[in-house]
Amino acid sequence: MITDPIADMLTRIRNAQNARKEVVRVPHSKQKLAILKVLEASEFVGKIEENTSEKFPILEVSLKKGGAFQFNRVSKPGRRVYVKSTEIKPVLNGLGIAVISTSAGFLTNKEAHQKKLGGEVICEIY
Repeated sequence: MITDPIADMLTRIRNAQNARKEVVRVPHSKQKLAILKVLEASEFVGKIEENTSEKFPILEVSLKKGGAFQFNRVSKPGRRVYVKSTEIKPVLNGLGIAVISTSAGFLTNKEAHQKKLGGEVICEIY
């Protein structure tokens, strides 16, 4: 049983990068899809496809070649981290992003700061 499905997804992507895979398969959920769309918009991953032909739906994420990046899971099931819009700071001096769950959906730290929305910091990517 997986207690933290988002950390599992990030670990699958990290392991696939280290193994130099082109595509990684992740179990489907709305939350994972929203986080992956933020990563796709920020150009950390390639195209995302939803595969519903199998018994359980799966997300197929294509990885960019040479696109090695690191994840830092901030909010965990035992410790949730929330920030106000005024407390949002850049990740690695603006070279990385933070994925924040806001009332307007999942946004990067820059988008959340511009829209003046706070929320739960899911992870940092750099």
